Amino acid sequence: MMNKPIPLSQNPSIVRIPFYEGKVRAGQSRFASAAQDYEMKELDLNELLVTDPPATFIVQVAQDCDSMLDAGILPGSKLVVNRALGPKAKSSNIVIAIVDGEFVVKRLYKRFKIVRLLSENKAKAYPPIEFTEGQELVIWGVVQHVINSFT
Repeated sequence: MMNKPIPLSQNPSIVRIPFYEGKVRAGQSRFASAAQDYEMKELDLNELLVTDPPATFIVQVAQDCDSMLDAGILPGSKLVVNRALGPKAKSSNIVIAIVDGEFVVKRLYKRFKIVRLLSENKAKAYPPIEFTEGQELVIWGVVQHVINSFT
């Protein structure tokens, strides 16, 4: 379950954020010195996150939803969704679908005539949502990015 989708602006203002070229490692750093100069560019989040402005929306995952933790989608995550990709969604895409009148975020599985929406949380066994022939699956859009806050 998610909150109401928020469209991204058709004419977004450009906010450029400093982007350091040095890579951040999860293990031991390769940086010679934290004070060493690295090339700094500017990064526009619109260019990074939005491939199709009129079809791009942000949705927020409800705080009580943990079915997609293993895909990096946490309670409260913001998802950048491209609605134009919905009809073209492929097996293994993470999608926003409408199931029983509610938005859900799940991994799409399609093989032959089998269509399922799968959760990704090994700690809890969420059953797949299975569609049989004749049932309609509405894919609202494809998730392109996940934004998580740690503060």
